[in-house]
Amino acid sequence: MPGKLGRTSEQRVAILRNQASSLLWYGKIETTKARAKELRSYVEKIITAAVNTYDDTIESSKVVTEKTGKKEKEVTVTVVKDGPKKLAARRRIMSKLYDLQEIKAFNESKSAYKARTEEVAHPLIEKLFNEIAPKYAQRNDEKNCAGGYTRIITLGERRGDAAETAIIELV
Repeated sequence: MPGKLGRTSEQRVAILRNQASSLLWYGKIETTKARAKELRSYVEKIITAAVNTYDDTIESSKVVTEKTGKKEKEVTVTVVKDGPKKLAARRRIMSKLYDLQEIKAFNESKSAYKARTEEVAHPLIEKLFNEIAPKYAQRNDEKNCAGGYTRIITLGERRGDAAETAIIELV
């Protein structure tokens, strides 16, 4: 039995995950007004979770033995890991989004692309915690508010089925 948005719950969740992933990756998408309104609350909760936990990190030092030829050398390396709150939020957010992959640039060689993307396991999640969350946390401090991370702009009726269309974008 179709429910909200004329879809079954599995289809509706798949649409929301797909559109939320695209919105966070590209910054704005065009969709129907009803989907944009549904998507707004879904994305706002994800961004709020990231904003509240993005700076929860644990820094520790680790002794590693490096082999150079026949000599072994002990080196102390500083490791930055996610704290428990950030790790829980990261896992919760990963369950609500699809993991988009970094796109190879037009003139970029395959080796340069691999070197650039080697360290990043989940590009969308990294973008959310490293770019989007700090930006909105700073905005929340300056304006002394929280939320309101998205904006819906109504475009008019779509040709063909006359569905009301809108652009949803990150503010």
